[in-house]
Order: sequence, then C-alpha cells, then structure tokens
Amino acid sequence: MASDPVDVILAQWQRERPDLDVSPMAVIGRIGRLAKHLERAIQETFSEFGLNAGEFDVLATLRRAGHPYQLSPTALFNALMVTSGTMTHRIDQLEQAGLVRRVPDPSDRRGTLITLTDQGFDLIETAVSAHVANEHRILSILKKSEQASLTQLLRKLLLSFEEAPEALSHSDFSDKP
Repeated sequence: MASDPVDVILAQWQRERPDLDVSPMAVIGRIGRLAKHLERAIQETFSEFGLNAGEFDVLATLRRAGHPYQLSPTALFNALMVTSGTMTHRIDQLEQAGLVRRVPDPSDRRGTLITLTDQGFDLIETAVSAHVANEHRILSILKKSEQASLTQLLRKLLLSFEEAPEALSHSDFSDKP
C-alpha cells in the first residue's frame, strides 16, 4: 500500500524520538486530514444548492423530524450541537432565503417553532439526495465490509467521547494495551 503524509510524520518522529510511541498519530492524524478533505468534498455538493454545511444541517434536521417539519430553536441547536447564537444566525439566513419560517408554538404562548417552507422542503429533498450520492461516491474506495468495520470502530471511538467524556481527561493517560 502507498504511504501518505502521516507516514512521513510518523517516520520523522521515529527518527527523532524513538523512545516515544507515536502510534496514536497514525489514527488521529489521518482522521484529522480526512475531516478536512471530507468537509471540502461535501461542501462542493452543498454549494450546488446555494447552501453551506450549517444551513444544510438545519434544513436536514427539520426534514428528518417528519411532518410538519418543525422544531423549536432549542431542539435544533441541541440536535446540531451549536450555540444558540449560531443557531439564531442560521435561522435568520434561512428565513431571509425563504427556506424556513418562524411560527408561534401552539403549546407554548411564548415559544416559536421553526418550520420548513415548501421551498425549503423542495430544496432539502433534492440536496439530501445529491449529498447521499456524493457520500456513496466518496466511500466507493472501500468495500462494503470495510465500510461496516470502519463504521463500528468510529462509533466506538465517538461513543467514548459522547457517553463518558470524563474518561478521556488528560489525567487519565496510562499504558493500556
């Protein structure tokens, strides 16, 4: 198999610090580099629809919520793991574009719901189909079995952060196998 830029980094550290086990860099370095490549490749598809990743995420979250395609701003920012200020900005942009609208929450006089407009629904329907096709293209280098293995390993790593983030604190380093 061909070497990649991370292999060069690992070889440099091996030469300069042979006493240091830098094997985690093989995984984390590749994940980091891949994240940048993936972000660019995915944004290219979003741009075809006049969207950025954040706007796509809002529209997709509303769409997958099911009919009537609406959520509270709080539910949106919790689902997307962004600040309320970021969410407000995204909603404002999407509202100005005619893709969402704010409506009173019938179950809370003080509350507001964010709802997909017909235009927003049509756009996300087309954009999500293109997005999924793009993701299939990106992953086509891997066999289905490799994708399944990678999915399981990435889920395990992600859950280690999201279920028990304190387990990954700086004071918890050890020489576990």
